[in-house]
Amino acid sequence: MSEKYQDINVRTITRWIDEGWEWGKPIEHDAYERAKAGEWDVRLTPTKVVPHSWFGDLRGKSVLGLASGGGQQGPVFVAAGAQVTILDYTPAQLEAERLVAEREGYDIDLVRADMTLPLPFEDNSFDLVFNPVSICYVRELDTLWTEIARVLKPGGALLTGFDTVINFIVDEAEEHIVWPHPFDPFEQPKARAFLEAEDCGMQFGHDLTQTLGGILRAGLTVVDMYEDTNGEGRLHEMNIPTYLALYAKKWPKGA
Repeated sequence: MSEKYQDINVRTITRWIDEGWEWGKPIEHDAYERAKAGEWDVRLTPTKVVPHSWFGDLRGKSVLGLASGGGQQGPVFVAAGAQVTILDYTPAQLEAERLVAEREGYDIDLVRADMTLPLPFEDNSFDLVFNPVSICYVRELDTLWTEIARVLKPGGALLTGFDTVINFIVDEAEEHIVWPHPFDPFEQPKARAFLEAEDCGMQFGHDLTQTLGGILRAGLTVVDMYEDTNGEGRLHEMNIPTYLALYAKKWPKGA
């Protein structure tokens, strides 16, 4: 590819936002006020909300929203009392965060950075890293998991959601297995042509060795998890899970 796949994805996601993409719509003022009153939910995957027990008390906690721009989760975490940093590579997603912060009168740190590279933060910077579905836009995951473990404080938590391999082997109608694993547009010209025709950006399929295994190899311990569906389509109608949400901890040394 002559153009970085990360920049292809920025251009694609910006177009989706202009077209009304669900994950690019910032929350309304009333939702922010309800969050301040303790009435809030956020999602890591398409349909299920994250258990509040995974967060604990957010007051005074340092939270990194990783590839989590768009003015949706960040404002909720601020309303719950956290000190929030949002890292995203798409400027329009960060602009949505800025506009909500300006509207509601709070401070938030906004960082434009590529999460495929080392994260621009010191060791042990965050109590919580919140990473809703986005690693499908990352080809190699090991550096990402290692970096997340590095920037988490001892005792800190990673909450992440991601596709299972199922979404990357079936056809568009979700009736037949048509794509070999791993789904990689770098290696499969037909896969890249399909993504371009469907306006999907550059996406990559990852198996559990790369997702769950990578998290474990980075030194984190999985505490809890749940499965979720696509929220629409044939697999959803058949209640076939295609996403995982994980709660992982960085335990203090010697714990």
